[in-house]
Amino acid sequence: MSVHSEKIIILDFGSQTTQLIARRIREQKVYSEIHPYDIELDRLQEMNPSGIVMSGGPASVYDDDAPISDPGLFELGIPVLGICYGAQLMMQQLGGRVEKTDHREFGKAELQISYTGGIFAGTETEPAKYQVWMSHGDRVEQAAPGFVATASSTHSPFAALRHENKPFVAVQFHPEVVHTLIGNDILRNFIFDLCDCHPEWTMHSFIDSTVAEIREKVGDEKVICALSGGVDSSVTAALVHRAIGDQLTCIYVNNGLMRTGESESVLRFFRQKTNLHVIDIDATKDFLEELKAIVDPEEKRKRIGFGFIKIFEEEAGKLGEVKYLAQGTLYPDVIESVVFHGKAPIKSHHNVGGLPERMQLDLIEPLRELFKDEVRELGLELGLPEEAIYRQPFPGPGLGIRIMGEVTAERLHILRQADVIVLEEMKNSGWYRKVWQSFAVLLPIQTVGVMGDGRTYENVVAIRSVDSRDAMTADWSKLPYDILGRISNRIINEVRGVNRVVYDISSKPPSTIEWE
Repeated sequence: MSVHSEKIIILDFGSQTTQLIARRIREQKVYSEIHPYDIELDRLQEMNPSGIVMSGGPASVYDDDAPISDPGLFELGIPVLGICYGAQLMMQQLGGRVEKTDHREFGKAELQISYTGGIFAGTETEPAKYQVWMSHGDRVEQAAPGFVATASSTHSPFAALRHENKPFVAVQFHPEVVHTLIGNDILRNFIFDLCDCHPEWTMHSFIDSTVAEIREKVGDEKVICALSGGVDSSVTAALVHRAIGDQLTCIYVNNGLMRTGESESVLRFFRQKTNLHVIDIDATKDFLEELKAIVDPEEKRKRIGFGFIKIFEEEAGKLGEVKYLAQGTLYPDVIESVVFHGKAPIKSHHNVGGLPERMQLDLIEPLRELFKDEVRELGLELGLPEEAIYRQPFPGPGLGIRIMGEVTAERLHILRQADVIVLEEMKNSGWYRKVWQSFAVLLPIQTVGVMGDGRTYENVVAIRSVDSRDAMTADWSKLPYDILGRISNRIINEVRGVNRVVYDISSKPPSTIEWE
């Protein structure tokens, strides 16, 4: 929603690390955003970017259905950085040659730099070799006219290139990943030297510009905010309240899919420690009725989203003339809900993909440009206490997407008990703040067990704990065995109806953090 005087536009060609490029650029306090590779040239020009990054991707530039951006972007006079597939496409579109190589490079490689200016400013040519991360089966065989090699690797004579007269650079490796040890230096040189950006995008400046935009958009109208008690909605409420004060009414909906004690805790916090006006609605019965016999995760999300909107519209009607709904949509929500190259989105989000077209309220989504760690930084800047900011993420659809299969009151009771044990043990061990997210999942299967010398045939609970910075990528947490042992022992002994506990050791990608 914000307008940024300086920005770097990233064209996404399908790489799993495209989001990392955006994060690395933002870490330099320069705004960046991701757009599809086939964005229209007029729209790209209207954005007035300071620079363009062409991401990597899984395709080959000579494939019949290869994703191709408009070559006219090279006529805009804007600096361009091509990464991996983006580098190869740049070469092909500007007259070079790319071919499949007999010596593919996947993983760590040694880069020999031959030119220490431009993106390699601050490096050395001899005898230093720098570790980078390669992931390609094609390579540039002939540079496009005007380009010269600036670095090479064992199997890539054109591991990096620059145009001698224009602000175009290309690298075969991935500077955005941590395995490329000079990656941040390369991106900094591109951002500040080639694109002439300034490190001015901070949370303080974000607050100033966003508050002004909300005031201009809302005017004297009333706004309701979907308040869940999570970090995203809490920060959204605080930011909108700073902009329009008493014109904001927050609505907390207990959808019956919350954790044990969650609703009481959330309402107590906001009524005792903030100046927000909060209305609470208990809609447990309505939501469970809507979810009866529903097992498809997309249908669950949509029904939960519809249920929220129905309540918001009803409450807005009671408040008089309400025009806007504020909600805590984040950038990862937006990215995961986008269709790329004709493929289905990863999943619909309750904020982005679950809203009915008939919704009568206009949306205000002041966080939709931000990643989670940026939202936490923003919350602290707004003066919210750490207890609100450093809670682990909890999905808007709640336990409804942590129960595989049908959601029933009985299955919710089982999962709630297991979830309490997971959180208690994580907090007692000191690991709660060390990981990104930790929770229990109830599986749609039963297994044979032996309890009290008798045969049992009962439910399986999976434990999920991940480490992440922004939820775009995540790795499973290497929790100590004694913690996992205590969690498993307590769940099996204390939660009636469970006789087996398993630990999820899947990373994102290919898995998602939540199971649905």
